[in-house]
Amino acid sequence: MAKRAIVMIIDALGVGSQPDWADYDEVAPANTLASCCSYAAQNLGGIKLANLQKLGLANIIQLEGLAAIDQPIGSYGKMAELNPAKDTITGHWEMMGIKANKAFPYYPNGFPPEIIAELCKQCAVEGVLGNCTASGTTIINELGDEHVASGKPIVYTSADSVLQIACDVDVVPLETLYKWCEIAREIMRGEHEVARIIARPYHRNPSWEDGEILTSPVAPQDDIKAADMKYVRLGDKRHDYSVLPHAKSVLDLVLEHGGHVIGFGKIQDIFAGVGVPENIHTADNADGLDKFIKQVQSPAKAEQEVLFINLVETDANYGHRRDPEGFCRALEAIDERIPDLLAAMNEDDVLMVSADHGCDPTAAGSDHTREYVPILVYNQSLEAKDLSTRESFADIGATILDWFGLANQGLSIQGQSMKA
Repeated sequence: MAKRAIVMIIDALGVGSQPDWADYDEVAPANTLASCCSYAAQNLGGIKLANLQKLGLANIIQLEGLAAIDQPIGSYGKMAELNPAKDTITGHWEMMGIKANKAFPYYPNGFPPEIIAELCKQCAVEGVLGNCTASGTTIINELGDEHVASGKPIVYTSADSVLQIACDVDVVPLETLYKWCEIAREIMRGEHEVARIIARPYHRNPSWEDGEILTSPVAPQDDIKAADMKYVRLGDKRHDYSVLPHAKSVLDLVLEHGGHVIGFGKIQDIFAGVGVPENIHTADNADGLDKFIKQVQSPAKAEQEVLFINLVETDANYGHRRDPEGFCRALEAIDERIPDLLAAMNEDDVLMVSADHGCDPTAAGSDHTREYVPILVYNQSLEAKDLSTRESFADIGATILDWFGLANQGLSIQGQSMKA
């Protein structure tokens, strides 16, 4: 029977600050999961994560209102990040054994004039709107009407190393937006090589009724609700243009040995397509989990197969926007699907649940937080144990290779398998 490694990343679910947190522009220690549990205990009557709890989530750290259990069915622990960062790209890369050659630049005050000028020149536009740090859903509603009138793209960044271009698809065709992002990717090289360029297409909300349009800046944590948006993003048309991985990955090794890799959501974009020959796009977490579980229920496409999903809403919708209630609800929605996922697995499947960084919804600002991440490992025949604190996210990749009986060699970070 084919063997599969099933990797589920709950974006931004940190479990406590790493010792070097103060080196990352943070004003206080953070703990995303503990903060959510405390918020839920004090404001929501508690958080319901019985299935993740059964896998061992509450055994990793002490959590208010969520007790450890005596005999979890999964192994449990936490992992430190070796890469000097706290972002999506480096987190996922490290899971697959890739050491980042350098830290990616950030632009909290917008992009330099020379970058914007070159972008306008190569894209043949008269200027851009925005050029600031902003929440994506907010800025398209602040500047959407001006974009319609001028045709100028909305350019913005976030707490991540990213340049984002947003356009109304009824004003700028999707193909043109993608082309502009390809141009931006080539401009943002060398000292300005951000981790990602993101195409953010949107359109007018079909259910919008005329009302007051935002004209003043809104902080990310005060983001407007979907029902109040004149313009809404087309999540399934988003496209990321990431830098090429800095080294060979576990995914490459699996493919070299005749295996197969299927990404879900933004996984293929994170690796710039390298090592991820097949990717299933997802509209949101619910859609992603539906498609992920359906694929687990289906026969493997090779004797060794990796299924790899990122559930982004905890980060993008609630972590950055400092919405602890939303974060809690998103975790509960994920937890509800765990029984379906476990039921779909066979005896030769191993499941690993983790995160790529933290994004504490109770922390100051709207940035990611430099945290340990949880690791849960489950197979019906593996003995559940305390995995303690792992030295690197790369232990996920090392476990995949061990599960498939492949040599852990040629990687820039040598992780330690959690199978034994």
